Amino acid sequence: MNEENVREAKDKSALLEKISRYAQLKNIIEEISHNLSLESIADTLSSIVFSLIGENKGVCSLYLADHQSRTGLSLFKAKKEDRGQVIKSKEGDIFDLWVLRHTSSLLVEDIKKDFRFDLEKIKSDDSRKVLSLVSSPFLVANRFLGILRLDNPEANFYTQDDLRLLLTICDLGALALENGELFSRTQELAIHDELTSLYTKAHFLERLKEETGRAMRGGGQFSLLMFDIDYFKNYNDKFGHTAGDIVLKRLSQCTVEFLKDLNPIICRFGGEEFCALLSRTDKEKADSIAEGLRAEIEKTKIILRQQETHITVSIGVANFPLDTKDEAEIIVKADRALYEAKNKGRNKVVCI
Repeated sequence: MNEENVREAKDKSALLEKISRYAQLKNIIEEISHNLSLESIADTLSSIVFSLIGENKGVCSLYLADHQSRTGLSLFKAKKEDRGQVIKSKEGDIFDLWVLRHTSSLLVEDIKKDFRFDLEKIKSDDSRKVLSLVSSPFLVANRFLGILRLDNPEANFYTQDDLRLLLTICDLGALALENGELFSRTQELAIHDELTSLYTKAHFLERLKEETGRAMRGGGQFSLLMFDIDYFKNYNDKFGHTAGDIVLKRLSQCTVEFLKDLNPIICRFGGEEFCALLSRTDKEKADSIAEGLRAEIEKTKIILRQQETHITVSIGVANFPLDTKDEAEIIVKADRALYEAKNKGRNKVVCI
């Protein structure tokens, strides 16, 4: 009878714990359903799982599907018992790839005894010590979104109940993640020009305001390049408006590539007119950069209706705070320099 009482007490305790766990699902739903930020949703899911299932021990990793990576996975969020621990497998390891390949949840009670995985391969990965893990995919209508995984250096740390709870949480979280991704894409589209993928004028003006405030507070500086395509109307008249779009896209690509090491803020200001803000760049250096950009654009080949052609640009350069300490005035100054470049014959750089 004593043994039976002990067994019943254990069963009751396990049942109460299970009820408590699943009662928290309501809170999980409320937390993730009222949030559209992908960052916040991922942080909430990983934090809840790390606490509720992982007991704040070991490591919790949230990977998102990434078609640009070698494996198709990219580490997005991580919670660790040891905050100084480094997760080397940024694109997932053999266990994550197993979940990706099978689009199925995974429980490994003891890695040393699991015949599905090559123990020697695990050792050769030279990763942190992992003896048990539980992992589940995020799936929406059979579309793979990512993986939520817990691992621990102790064997038999996770149970079938842990796996079932994780699977339920991932089912709930998948839709929230999909909404977060859609919201993130919508935000990206709102600040990028549809044709060139450069920033829109409205977003650029916001960033200009931020950069002006930063320079004022810290005593820094930045330079502004304003440029447009010389005789752009001729390309539209000769080759058609579709050809004009090709010219604009090619110019944008050339500009981004040439300025990529400077971390610029580049926008399509309107029509065939563009702006590039160069942080912590003095006027002399900006003049040199503008001249290099002008020369690079001039030699860039563009094929329009099977004909090779070239374009040129006129560029105006202004500096903050050397030329002005007003965010609106610096655009006026750069624009004035641009039109002076045009008046001097085009395909030139002019500093105000």
